[in-house]
Amino acid sequence: MATDPQYELVTSATDRLEGPLFLALSNIGLAGLTAADYLVQQLEFDQIGHVRTKNLPTVVPFRNGEPRRPIRLYASDDADCCVLLSETVVPVWTAETFVDAVVDWLAETALDDLTVLHGIPFPHGPDEHEVFSVATPDYQRQRLADADSTPLSGGILDGVPGELTTRRFDGDVPPVGVLVTPSHPPGPDLDAALRYLAFLTAHYDLEIDTEPLRERSEALTRYYAELAERMAAMESQETPLEGRTLPDDRMYM
Repeated sequence: MATDPQYELVTSATDRLEGPLFLALSNIGLAGLTAADYLVQQLEFDQIGHVRTKNLPTVVPFRNGEPRRPIRLYASDDADCCVLLSETVVPVWTAETFVDAVVDWLAETALDDLTVLHGIPFPHGPDEHEVFSVATPDYQRQRLADADSTPLSGGILDGVPGELTTRRFDGDVPPVGVLVTPSHPPGPDLDAALRYLAFLTAHYDLEIDTEPLRERSEALTRYYAELAERMAAMESQETPLEGRTLPDDRMYM
C-alpha cells in the first residue's frame, strides 16, 4: 500500500564501506546511540549516507542550530569501520521494512560483520553492569573468541536486532552480534555508553578518548545526587511542597 512505511539507505561512497558496521538505534536510555555518536565525533568520521523514510512521522534533529538527517551513515578511513545510527525510533512493527533496506544496501558493500549496540532496561544486579552478547556462531568466532563478554543467558530479541539475526540465519547479512548492556531511563545513560566505548576500544582496535564523556557522566551523577538530597531535605520539613518555590530541572527540556 502507498501508506506503508518505507526506508531507503543511500550513500555516495560505497568504496569506503568495509570492516565492521556498528548499528545504534534510539531506544530507552540512549546508551548505544550516545556511544555511536560520541565515536563518530571523537574519531572525526565522515557522513557518507543517510536513510530516507516515507509514511513515518517526520523527525529532524539538530545540533548548534543546524538540522541534520535523523538516520545517518558514517565511515572513517583511519578507523576502518562504519557507523549507522538513528536519532529517531524505528518502531518494532517497521523492523522488517527497515532491515529490507539494510539488506539491499549491504549487497553493495564489503562489510565484515554487524554489531548492534542494544542498550535496554532489564532486571540486573549491582554487579551486572557489563556488556553481554547475543551473537551468531560465526560472529562469536570472528569477534568474541578472545573477548570477555558474557553471553546473555536467555530471553528474546525483537525489533531490528531480532530481524537482523534472523536474516543471518538465512545468509542474507554478514555475521551478527548484539551487544546488550543494562540501560537506565530516562537517559542518556552515559555510564552504559562508556561501557560500550570501552568494549570497542578493547576489541576493535579503536583509540577513543573517553575522558570528556566520563567527566560529563560524573557531573550528571553529582547533579542528581544533589537533587535527591534537596528533595529529601524538603520532604523532611513541615511546609508542604505546594507552597514552595522549587528550582527548575531543565535537563530534558
